[in-house]
Amino acid sequence: MTDGLMDPSPARPAPDRRAEVLARLRESAGTVGTSRIAEWTGLHVNTARFHLDGLVRDGLAERVTEQRHSPGRPRVLYRAVTGHPDTRGYRWLAEMLTGLVSTLDDAGPAAAEAGRRWGGHLVERSAPYERVGVDDALARLEQMLDTAGFRPELRVDDDDPQVRLRHCPFGEVAAQHPDVVCRLHLGLMQGALAEQPAPVEVRSLDPLVEPGLCVARLHLGPPDPATRSPGGL
Repeated sequence: MTDGLMDPSPARPAPDRRAEVLARLRESAGTVGTSRIAEWTGLHVNTARFHLDGLVRDGLAERVTEQRHSPGRPRVLYRAVTGHPDTRGYRWLAEMLTGLVSTLDDAGPAAAEAGRRWGGHLVERSAPYERVGVDDALARLEQMLDTAGFRPELRVDDDDPQVRLRHCPFGEVAAQHPDVVCRLHLGLMQGALAEQPAPVEVRSLDPLVEPGLCVARLHLGPPDPATRSPGGL
């Protein structure tokens, strides 16, 4: 018997199939399409997609939209998430803590201040009397964001310098509590740059300007009096 979600191959326990899909995903280099996973595992394409989507829900994989430079609908690709194999507990903890913070008065400014403190702690700090230019400061910011899983892209060659964040490590939590999580991330970047003796700062953070993309707007040069108040988006 086969249907949209059934596997025409001999039955095996679903957890074993999902573990095999995850193993194949981790073995691959880069992103992988559903049909390739089906080919490697012998699963029906719909069954492979079912297990891949289950891995995404469990925080063990993530979806990526194919970057195309030719006509046609981009494919949905998958890749394994690196880190601790059991991420659900951390996600639940983040949801609980964020939900708690959101009930406080002035939760946004409090989240931004917490982010600034952590940003100053996590970024690579300059040595005493070290001369740090804009490029060095931005490189340290990019390294911190990359380590945290934001997949940052710096764009500073035009009139709108920015850091494009291609992945939110707390995407599901941010969807429920954007005022807390997004301001925390804004503060994180502001705190990191505040530790660098260079004329660069993060002015604002625009969440989800398109699916899967947030944009941090930068100011390069002397402090801008028009910069928004701390913690503002």
